[in-house]
Amino acid sequence: MSKNDKPVFRRLQSSKLQQLAQSFPIVCLIGPRQSGKTTLARTSFPDYTYLSLEDLDNRTYAENDPRGFLADYANKVILDEVQRTPDLLSYLQTQVDKTDSPGQYILTGSAQLTLLEKLTQSLAGRTALLKLLPLSLTELNNENAVKQDCCEQLFYGFYPRIYKHDINPIDWYPNYTQTYIEKDVRDIINITSLTTFKRFIALCAGRHGQLLDISALANDCGIARKTATNWLSILEASFLIYRLSPFHNNFNKRLIKSPKLYFYDSGLVCSLLKIETPEQLKTHYLKGAIFEGFVITEIMKQRHNLGLEPHIYFWRDKNGNEIDCIVEQENQLLSVEIKSGKTLNQDFFKGLSYWQNLSGQTPKNSFLIYAGDERQSRSSANVLPWHDVNDILSES
Repeated sequence: MSKNDKPVFRRLQSSKLQQLAQSFPIVCLIGPRQSGKTTLARTSFPDYTYLSLEDLDNRTYAENDPRGFLADYANKVILDEVQRTPDLLSYLQTQVDKTDSPGQYILTGSAQLTLLEKLTQSLAGRTALLKLLPLSLTELNNENAVKQDCCEQLFYGFYPRIYKHDINPIDWYPNYTQTYIEKDVRDIINITSLTTFKRFIALCAGRHGQLLDISALANDCGIARKTATNWLSILEASFLIYRLSPFHNNFNKRLIKSPKLYFYDSGLVCSLLKIETPEQLKTHYLKGAIFEGFVITEIMKQRHNLGLEPHIYFWRDKNGNEIDCIVEQENQLLSVEIKSGKTLNQDFFKGLSYWQNLSGQTPKNSFLIYAGDERQSRSSANVLPWHDVNDILSES
């Protein structure tokens, strides 16, 4: 792809979205701001009427006369940014029950807390839910848009607009963060000090890939623990962060029970950490954690694109033995060790060997992902380079 070409990304979730619309009267597509929800909905259903509820006229009509609004737009309609009119969902129940036909509405939204609460209350059994994250490595690769260098790819991140309009990440991410704080956060909760909330996000970025200690995070930010807990929920609801839970089987070992904290997008983490070039990332103390988060999130994206829950964990015991990522898939466990080095080292395999002896898992279902370029079949694991991370689920 030349620099002047603007890639049009075919999202892998499109087929699942269309499939669900053949069975459910409503399909709701949620995900972070600017992940591509609107584009996916419109390209997947080009014959549908499109209405954005960010538009003041549409929103006023929907809020003041919801029955009249839905009477005018009764079938094959995309309602974009539906979290802006949460009360409309109560009226949608009556509307879709009139005919009970599939594919009546495609909803999109970016504030999960409000939206999920209303969906659960009003549209249980009538709606299918899909989560769209920013571009996957496979989607980038399909348009020849993957960066040649691993650190450069992590620095750029995966938001579609950066690639579509060839925007420098150091210009795009700060504006994205500021828009999120000033708009989405205020829509979700009344925060008196947006400056403190912005500092809280930056402190979370400094803990990317680490065990979550909410009390320490709250103390460093100068807020109450309850406030920190609420703010973490907001960041999760907005699809900026997720908590990776520890694996539940202890194998008679004392385990770490705290979750790990990760951001969904590596480019956003780099921006929050004030990393301004890929070269700076190469020597940054959180490079390994950023690479680790990238691999785990790619596996998560692949599961979401199939309409499946991730079922992804980590495992660590009190002695420091650890597996970075464990995936439950089709009644089997896949263990993934993640290393940001470009040169394979025998020490990279110690964790996997310990895990196999403890759990009885086989090398066939064990993977080592590293920042190099060679694929190998070792006696203890399948070795995959960073750009082939999405082969983990297909090769198991």
